[in-house]
Amino acid sequence: MNDAERFPWREVMAVGFGWLGLSSRDFWAMTPCELAAAVEGAFGMAGEPPGRATLETLMTRYPDRRDRSDADTDR
Repeated sequence: MNDAERFPWREVMAVGFGWLGLSSRDFWAMTPCELAAAVEGAFGMAGEPPGRATLETLMTRYPDRRDRSDADTDR
């Protein structure tokens, strides 16, 4: 299993413990569906993803570029 296939446990636990203030017992007793409902209840439903035109505008406005600060990220 590569890194892209791993479940983001650290991020999910940060939401459950940090943002929602769940106890460890309550967090681990929840199903993923219950956790998603709790997040939606606390923060609202996720909006629609941006459309192609919006993405193209953002890509034009903020193009990927390689500068000195990015040079060490490929190691």
